[in-house]
Amino acid sequence: MKEYEVVWEIFNLCSNNQMRDVFIEEAEIADTQAYVEQKFAGKDVTYEKSVLENGTIVYDIMTSGIRQRMSFTEI
Repeated sequence: MKEYEVVWEIFNLCSNNQMRDVFIEEAEIADTQAYVEQKFAGKDVTYEKSVLENGTIVYDIMTSGIRQRMSFTEI
């Protein structure tokens, strides 16, 4: 299992409001994809995974018309 800093961003849908909710935690995670799927279990969700040059794993998520992003950076 690896230890990650997890950043979960929920983007605001209101026009002219660029703010977003941001949650940060440290967690031991065996499988980042399983973690994302468990977080949104029971919801209609789509996501795209990308890996940045520094190794950060990013999931761009759409659920219930709300855009979200979860980033996993190994500690």
